[in-house]
Amino acid sequence: GDQLSGGSEMGKYAFDPEDAGESSKARGSSLRAHFKHCREVCHAIKGMQLAKAKTYLEDVLAFKRAIPFTKFTGGVGRHAQGKLVKSPGDKVRWPQKATKVILDLLKNAEANAEMKGLDVDELYVKHSQANRAQKQRRRTYRAHGRINPYMSSPAHIELVLCKSVEPVKKASKEVPKLTRKRAHQLRLKAGGGI
Repeated sequence: GDQLSGGSEMGKYAFDPEDAGESSKARGSSLRAHFKHCREVCHAIKGMQLAKAKTYLEDVLAFKRAIPFTKFTGGVGRHAQGKLVKSPGDKVRWPQKATKVILDLLKNAEANAEMKGLDVDELYVKHSQANRAQKQRRRTYRAHGRINPYMSSPAHIELVLCKSVEPVKKASKEVPKLTRKRAHQLRLKAGGGI
Protein backbone atom coordinates (compact mmCIF):
# COMPACT_ATOMS: atom_id res chain seq x y z
CA GLY A 1 0.00 0.00 0.00
CA ASP A 2 0.90 3.68 0.07
CA GLN A 3 3.08 4.89 2.89
CA LEU A 4 3.86 8.44 3.95
CA SER A 5 6.47 9.04 6.58
CA GLY A 6 8.18 12.00 8.13
CA GLY A 7 11.28 11.80 10.27
CA SER A 8 14.34 9.76 9.43
CA GLU A 9 13.64 6.46 11.21
CA MET A 10 12.49 4.75 8.04
CA GLY A 11 15.58 3.88 6.03
CA LYS A 12 18.21 6.13 4.53
CA TYR A 13 17.71 9.12 2.28
CA ALA A 14 19.76 9.62 -0.87
CA PHE A 15 20.76 13.03 0.48
CA ASP A 16 21.86 13.82 4.03
CA PRO A 17 21.78 17.49 5.04
CA GLU A 18 24.88 18.71 6.92
CA ASP A 19 22.78 20.28 9.68
CA ALA A 20 19.96 17.86 10.41
CA GLY A 21 18.52 20.28 13.00
CA GLU A 22 17.97 22.95 10.34
CA SER A 23 16.18 20.64 7.90
CA SER A 24 13.10 18.46 7.66
CA LYS A 25 12.32 15.39 5.59
CA ALA A 26 9.36 13.49 4.21
CA ARG A 27 9.11 10.40 2.07
CA GLY A 28 6.48 8.18 0.51
CA SER A 29 6.89 4.55 -0.54
CA SER A 30 5.14 2.74 -3.39
CA LEU A 31 2.90 5.70 -4.19
CA ARG A 32 0.29 4.99 -6.88
CA ALA A 33 1.29 7.74 -9.28
CA HIS A 34 3.32 7.19 -12.43
CA PHE A 35 7.06 7.21 -11.71
CA LYS A 36 7.81 9.20 -14.87
CA HIS A 37 5.37 11.93 -13.87
CA CYS A 38 6.75 11.99 -10.31
CA ARG A 39 10.27 12.41 -11.65
CA GLU A 40 9.27 15.45 -13.71
CA VAL A 41 7.36 17.08 -10.83
CA CYS A 42 10.27 16.48 -8.41
CA HIS A 43 12.66 17.99 -10.93
CA ALA A 44 10.39 21.03 -11.40
CA ILE A 45 10.28 21.99 -7.69
CA LYS A 46 13.89 21.24 -6.75
CA GLY A 47 15.60 24.38 -5.44
CA MET A 48 12.34 26.34 -4.99
CA GLN A 49 11.30 28.19 -1.84
CA LEU A 50 8.75 26.08 0.03
CA ALA A 51 5.89 28.59 -0.32
CA LYS A 52 6.63 29.04 -4.05
CA ALA A 53 6.72 25.27 -4.62
CA LYS A 54 3.33 24.83 -2.90
CA THR A 55 1.71 27.64 -4.91
CA TYR A 56 3.22 26.26 -8.11
CA LEU A 57 1.86 22.75 -7.54
CA GLU A 58 -1.58 24.13 -6.61
CA ASP A 59 -1.55 26.11 -9.89
CA VAL A 60 -0.66 22.91 -11.77
CA LEU A 61 -3.67 21.17 -10.21
CA ALA A 62 -5.82 24.09 -11.41
CA PHE A 63 -4.21 23.91 -14.90
CA LYS A 64 -2.90 27.49 -14.52
CA ARG A 65 0.77 26.51 -14.77
CA ALA A 66 2.43 23.43 -16.21
CA ILE A 67 5.17 20.93 -15.37
CA PRO A 68 8.01 20.93 -17.93
CA PHE A 69 8.75 17.42 -19.20
CA THR A 70 12.49 17.21 -19.86
CA LYS A 71 13.40 13.53 -19.61
CA PHE A 72 10.33 11.45 -20.43
CA THR A 73 9.12 13.41 -23.43
CA GLY A 74 7.77 10.71 -25.75
CA GLY A 75 4.38 11.78 -27.07
CA VAL A 76 4.24 14.90 -24.87
CA GLY A 77 2.47 17.75 -26.65
CA ARG A 78 3.58 21.37 -26.84
CA HIS A 79 1.70 24.18 -25.16
CA ALA A 80 1.95 27.94 -24.76
CA GLN A 81 2.30 27.50 -20.98
CA GLY A 82 5.68 25.92 -21.70
CA LYS A 83 7.05 29.39 -22.36
CA LEU A 84 6.28 30.44 -18.78
CA VAL A 85 8.41 27.63 -17.34
CA LYS A 86 11.08 27.85 -20.08
CA SER A 87 10.44 24.24 -21.00
CA PRO A 88 12.62 22.88 -23.81
CA GLY A 89 10.39 22.70 -26.89
CA ASP A 90 7.44 23.87 -24.75
CA LYS A 91 6.77 20.24 -23.81
CA VAL A 92 4.57 20.40 -20.74
CA ARG A 93 1.81 18.49 -18.97
CA TRP A 94 -0.39 18.78 -15.89
CA PRO A 95 0.05 15.41 -14.11
CA GLN A 96 -2.74 15.47 -11.51
CA LYS A 97 -2.02 12.38 -9.38
CA ALA A 98 1.75 12.90 -9.16
CA THR A 99 1.34 16.61 -8.37
CA LYS A 100 -1.20 15.90 -5.63
CA VAL A 101 1.01 13.22 -4.05
CA ILE A 102 4.08 15.48 -4.04
CA LEU A 103 2.08 18.45 -2.71
CA ASP A 104 0.91 16.24 0.18
CA LEU A 105 4.53 15.25 0.86
CA LEU A 106 5.59 18.92 0.82
CA LYS A 107 2.90 19.71 3.41
CA ASN A 108 4.06 16.72 5.47
CA ALA A 109 7.68 17.98 5.41
CA GLU A 110 6.43 21.47 6.34
CA ALA A 111 4.54 20.04 9.34
CA ASN A 112 7.69 18.16 10.38
CA ALA A 113 9.63 21.44 10.18
CA GLU A 114 7.05 23.19 12.36
CA MET A 115 7.31 20.38 14.91
CA LYS A 116 11.06 20.99 14.99
CA GLY A 117 10.44 24.69 15.55
CA LEU A 118 11.94 25.83 12.24
CA ASP A 119 10.86 29.02 10.49
CA VAL A 120 8.82 27.72 7.56
CA ASP A 121 9.32 30.91 5.51
CA GLU A 122 13.08 30.29 5.32
CA LEU A 123 12.84 26.74 3.95
CA TYR A 124 13.48 25.65 0.39
CA VAL A 125 13.39 22.29 -1.40
CA LYS A 126 17.00 21.15 -1.15
CA HIS A 127 16.43 17.59 -2.36
CA SER A 128 13.53 15.97 -4.19
CA GLN A 129 13.85 12.59 -5.81
CA ALA A 130 11.64 9.90 -7.31
CA ASN A 131 12.69 6.27 -7.67
CA ARG A 132 10.90 3.39 -9.38
CA ALA A 133 8.99 1.19 -6.96
CA GLN A 134 8.03 -2.45 -7.47
CA LYS A 135 5.45 -2.75 -10.24
CA GLN A 136 1.99 -4.11 -9.58
CA ARG A 137 0.71 -6.70 -11.98
CA ARG A 138 -2.64 -6.89 -13.75
CA ARG A 139 -3.58 -8.47 -17.07
CA THR A 140 -5.30 -7.25 -20.18
CA TYR A 141 -7.05 -9.41 -22.77
CA ARG A 142 -6.02 -9.13 -26.40
CA ALA A 143 -7.24 -10.37 -29.74
CA HIS A 144 -7.11 -14.08 -30.60
CA GLY A 145 -7.30 -15.18 -26.96
CA ARG A 146 -3.96 -13.78 -25.89
CA ILE A 147 -3.17 -12.08 -22.56
CA ASN A 148 -0.66 -9.26 -21.98
CA PRO A 149 0.69 -7.78 -18.75
CA TYR A 150 -0.87 -4.50 -17.60
CA MET A 151 1.57 -3.15 -15.03
CA SER A 152 1.42 -0.04 -12.85
CA SER A 153 4.60 1.99 -12.31
CA PRO A 154 4.51 3.37 -8.76
CA ALA A 155 7.22 5.54 -7.23
CA HIS A 156 9.17 6.08 -4.03
CA ILE A 157 9.51 9.83 -3.39
CA GLU A 158 11.69 11.68 -0.88
CA LEU A 159 11.95 15.37 -0.07
CA VAL A 160 14.35 17.34 2.13
CA LEU A 161 13.67 20.95 3.11
CA CYS A 162 16.60 23.06 4.35
CA LYS A 163 17.04 26.61 5.59
CA SER A 164 18.22 28.90 2.80
CA VAL A 165 21.63 30.39 3.51
CA GLU A 166 22.57 33.96 2.66
CA PRO A 167 24.43 34.08 -0.66
CA VAL A 168 28.15 34.67 -0.27
CA LYS A 169 29.29 38.09 -1.48
CA LYS A 170 31.75 37.98 -4.35
CA ALA A 171 35.17 39.43 -3.65
CA SER A 172 35.80 42.70 -5.44
CA LYS A 173 37.57 41.99 -8.69
CA GLU A 174 41.11 43.35 -8.78
CA VAL A 175 42.34 44.55 -12.13
CA PRO A 176 45.49 42.58 -13.04
CA LYS A 177 48.59 44.72 -13.58
CA LEU A 178 49.56 44.86 -17.26
CA THR A 179 53.14 44.27 -18.34
CA ARG A 180 54.65 46.90 -20.63
CA LYS A 181 54.64 44.42 -23.49
CA ARG A 182 50.92 43.54 -23.04
CA ALA A 183 49.95 47.20 -22.69
CA HIS A 184 51.78 47.92 -25.96
CA GLN A 185 49.94 45.05 -27.72
CA LEU A 186 46.58 46.34 -26.53
CA ARG A 187 47.43 49.88 -27.62
CA LEU A 188 48.30 48.63 -31.11
CA LYS A 189 45.05 46.59 -31.26
CA ALA A 190 43.02 49.68 -30.34
CA GLY A 191 44.77 51.62 -33.07
CA GLY A 192 46.28 54.19 -30.75
CA GLY A 193 49.93 55.00 -30.18
CA ILE A 194 52.43 54.59 -32.98
